[in-house]
Order: sequence, then structure tokens, then C-alpha cells
Amino acid sequence: MANNNLYSQKILKIFGNPKNFGELKNPDSVGKVGNIRCGDEMWLYLRVGHKNGLDFIKNIKIKTFGCVAAIATSSVVVDLARGKTFNEALKIDPNKVMIKTGPLPKVKIHCSMLATDALIDAIYDYLSKNKKPISSELETLHKKIALKNKLLLKKFGL
Repeated sequence: MANNNLYSQKILKIFGNPKNFGELKNPDSVGKVGNIRCGDEMWLYLRVGHKNGLDFIKNIKIKTFGCVAAIATSSVVVDLARGKTFNEALKIDPNKVMIKTGPLPKVKIHCSMLATDALIDAIYDYLSKNKKPISSELETLHKKIALKNKLLLKKFGL
């Protein structure tokens, strides 16, 4: 059970009514991330549209298993990313997430990072599956996320 003294009313409100939770049937891509310390896991599903030669996030859903902060931050990432081009979505960082959620307890800031990692991983998944150009910055971010995921799987013997 969450200690409500840790969380602001804003975070608790988002947690109590998260948006766009669940899976998309036949998504164009999926981002999968987890945190080795707390065990939070997120799967972010994208449906991609195309306009004026650019890929954009037409539909997005997330499935999060975790604490109040994990659920609230992942809900915010979904709201921030919907309708954005990939370049715009990749500019969503933990600070932008925390502006929307309000302050997180220091021990929960990693949840905002995990939520943005799920978005990065889904965009990378789409670009790589569709043999589209991947920037060196996105490649570096993906490698860091993949390493974290590998450590998580190893920790739980998966």
C-alpha cells in the first residue's frame, strides 16, 4: 500500500485515473523496459501514422506494473507523446514528465526515467523494424536501455 504522505495530490489523482492503459492490438511497435531495483515494468505500444513524410504517434497505450509513481509517470508520457512526431516525442524527458506530475519523492524519480525509456524503446523498435534511419543519439539511448533490461532479466533468471 502506498504511503500517501510521499505523493502529492496531483500524482495521486493521475494514479487514480490513468489514461490510455492497456494494449493496442497489432501495434506497429512495442517498448519494453524494467527497473532492476524496484521491479517496475512497462510495455508501451505505438500505432504510427504518416503525414508530410514524417512518422508520428497516432495512437499509444501503456501497460505498467509498478508503484503509484510508475503508473502516474507512464500515464503522463502517453499524454505528452500522443500526436507528436518521433523527433518531438524524443524530446520528452523526465523533467517534462515531472512538470506534469508535480514533484516526485527522490526515491521515485527513476519512474519518470523509466517511462521516457519505454517511449524511446518503442520508437527505436519501430525504426529498426522498418529499416528507417536511427540517429547515433537514439542508438546510444537504446543500448543503455537494452543493458538495463538485460540486467533485469538476469536478476530474475529469465
